[in-house]
Amino acid sequence: MAPEIKTTEMKTFLKMLLAVIAGMILTGILFFVIMLSVVSGMAAAGNKSVDIPEKSVLVIRTGAMIPDRTSSNPFAMFDPVTMALTQTPGLNELLKNLKKAADDENVKGILIETGTMPSGWATADELRTALEEFKQSGKFVYSYAEYMLMQESYFISTAADAIWINPTAMVDFKGLAAEVTFYKDALEKLGVDVQVIRHGKFKGAVEPYMLDKLSDENRLQISEYMGSIWEHIVGVISEKRGLPVEKVMSLADALAGYDPEKMTAAGLIDGPLYRDQLEDSIRSAADIEEGKKISYVSMSKYSKVPVKHAKQDTKTTRSKIAVLFAEGSIVNGEGDDTNIGGNRYAAEMRKLRLDTTVKAVVFRVNSRGGSVIASDMIWREVELTQKVKPIVVSMGNYAASGGYYISAPAVKIMASPVTVTGSIGVFGLIPNAGKLLDQKLGISSDIVRTNTHSDFPSVTRPLNDFEREVMQANIERTYSNFTALVAEGRGMRQTAVDSIGQGRVWSGSDAATLGLVDSFGGLNDAIREAATLAGLEEYRILEKPESVDFYTKLLKEMTGDIRARAIRKELGEVSRYYFDLREIISSGGVQAAMPYYLDIR
Repeated sequence: MAPEIKTTEMKTFLKMLLAVIAGMILTGILFFVIMLSVVSGMAAAGNKSVDIPEKSVLVIRTGAMIPDRTSSNPFAMFDPVTMALTQTPGLNELLKNLKKAADDENVKGILIETGTMPSGWATADELRTALEEFKQSGKFVYSYAEYMLMQESYFISTAADAIWINPTAMVDFKGLAAEVTFYKDALEKLGVDVQVIRHGKFKGAVEPYMLDKLSDENRLQISEYMGSIWEHIVGVISEKRGLPVEKVMSLADALAGYDPEKMTAAGLIDGPLYRDQLEDSIRSAADIEEGKKISYVSMSKYSKVPVKHAKQDTKTTRSKIAVLFAEGSIVNGEGDDTNIGGNRYAAEMRKLRLDTTVKAVVFRVNSRGGSVIASDMIWREVELTQKVKPIVVSMGNYAASGGYYISAPAVKIMASPVTVTGSIGVFGLIPNAGKLLDQKLGISSDIVRTNTHSDFPSVTRPLNDFEREVMQANIERTYSNFTALVAEGRGMRQTAVDSIGQGRVWSGSDAATLGLVDSFGGLNDAIREAATLAGLEEYRILEKPESVDFYTKLLKEMTGDIRARAIRKELGEVSRYYFDLREIISSGGVQAAMPYYLDIR
């Protein structure tokens, strides 16, 4: 009887186990179907136009990351831990909305709600300028910080009629600091030797692999372009708040932001307010009855409000100005929505050149650079397109190294005074992981060659002298080509480009003085300039590249990108070091890039 009982129990156990497994699988499938339906519904609803009530107040949240272009990624703002889904419009959408709201009778004003996430100084400068233009409509702009008013958000808020903070909040006002992270010792401990070949004494992108602190040359260039950026910021604050520059600087040195009374007394802010007091002020400005609920409208929602009095972007004309957004590192191949794939962007520019309805192109570049090969592919198509229709480059937070490479052929380059650009220089990286494989992991290898250098370049052994000389010659040729194409595009002598090149990074303000930038202005300014160059009075805006279809993107985002965001959520601030090391180890070949991990704050 005992064996039969055990057999019966085993069968029962297996049945229950299979039932549990089947239940888990069915639950997973059901959850996926429900999520798919919910997100599909959100995507479908996103295309429907909406109306807003009279006396509405638009809300701009400056504490969230603002990309150049609104993401079509259904999980772009998805937090896998809290399961929160928050839409954040891109700069292009914010600029359109501000222009639309200025003429919208239902919009009474704007509330800037600040936060802690930086979006970049050029983005902040462009948004601040657009708010200044909005104010010309006579409508109010108020700024309010619930917890902490960060420097970027404060800079944007200088366009507001009043800047208020919660009585217990603080203002992060202290000047700029640039932090460079060095990985030389960490890589040595891992058994990885990054072999660097470069041209340009200012090519600081390679220093994290070679040194454990900044070189004198790199410290000099960072100090100078960061100082130029801060000078512009302080100048704006001084003008808008009616304070001498010296007073603004002394308040930053004294960390006055940690004492709201000092900030108020000095005039940098208008004082502390509780939320109910803020809303009383908004009701008064918007002519809303006391105690009545305020209609707050998010920028994402307002994007769905139709334009009633469009002077441009009409559907009655075939003439178009194409805006090609290029944001992220420049990489080989097709790339994805987070970077600039050489093949993809070369093809996009080629299509715009062949499209007879496209009369001009605005090339929005926001990149620290990357692959030289990919940069050159894009440059070639930009050059060919420039010969048949005007191209205006609009620089974002960065247009450095490879980002400048692809900008050089344009008829006009526009930037913000706080754009980081230049970095005309190249370098090569060949990781040698032989020690990691052999001594750390116990993995060995053996090579059979038909020729002396058949295994060049190898990641399991160091370069020999001859191989290093070959790489250096390649770097020198690439640098010479880089300076030559910049000289041709900017109408300069190559020796002049070399004198301001050498990998040196410049602020947009200094770049304009040197001839690397033609004028200051944002995306809207670049579009207007392109229209003038093409002789257009009426035109439509065509934004490129086109977004990947919703379901393809959904399937993609439910794999790799969700995992990356989960790592960021789990590791927090430390996650940047994980991703930095992963990119360092995987990097190789000749690069045109500025210091990847420079954090200005």
